Amino acid sequence: MAEQHWTSTVTRARAPRIRTARRLGGAGLAVVAVAGLGFVGAGAAQAAGSRTVPTCTTSGLSASFGQGLAGGMNHQGVVLKLKNTSSHACDLRGYPGLGLQDAGHHTVASSVHWGSTWYTKGPAKQTLTLKSGQSAEAVIAWTHANTGTSGARHASYLVVTPPAATTHKTLKFPQWVDNGDLDVTALASHISITG
Repeated sequence: MAEQHWTSTVTRARAPRIRTARRLGGAGLAVVAVAGLGFVGAGAAQAAGSRTVPTCTTSGLSASFGQGLAGGMNHQGVVLKLKNTSSHACDLRGYPGLGLQDAGHHTVASSVHWGSTWYTKGPAKQTLTLKSGQSAEAVIAWTHANTGTSGARHASYLVVTPPAATTHKTLKFPQWVDNGDLDVTALASHISITG
């Protein structure tokens, strides 16, 4: 309702200016035009003040491995880091997409499970606002009991797709992964390793 009131106020206010412009000729039209730009400028400034932080893009992020994780029962894992390399803040929310590739960058059959891993309880999904230079991390885990057998997949690369992105980063990942199964947590500012 407030918007309709504002619209009707502007309509009523405009009518006298247009009549004045007709009486004053071109100079009057210039005054009306400048007044109109004032309304537009105020609206643009108001819109800019309520601008949201953009989603992080693949080109504005770097991907790297942090701490390597090992454990009993053929468990293995690594901390994945996504760093904002752009000049502005951006948002990340959710899970990184993962995939395996062989030495020729061909897809290796794999499946990814979101949530907790053998090393840590998965954090809840949350929106992370990364300033330029800040990182988010996730824990990736897998087993490798069947190294060299038909149930194991040998990878050379890990493909990492940031949340809400359609392009990816590729990291060297020379690992045997049982059945191509990877577990990954949601991204967080920091994840404590418990396993």
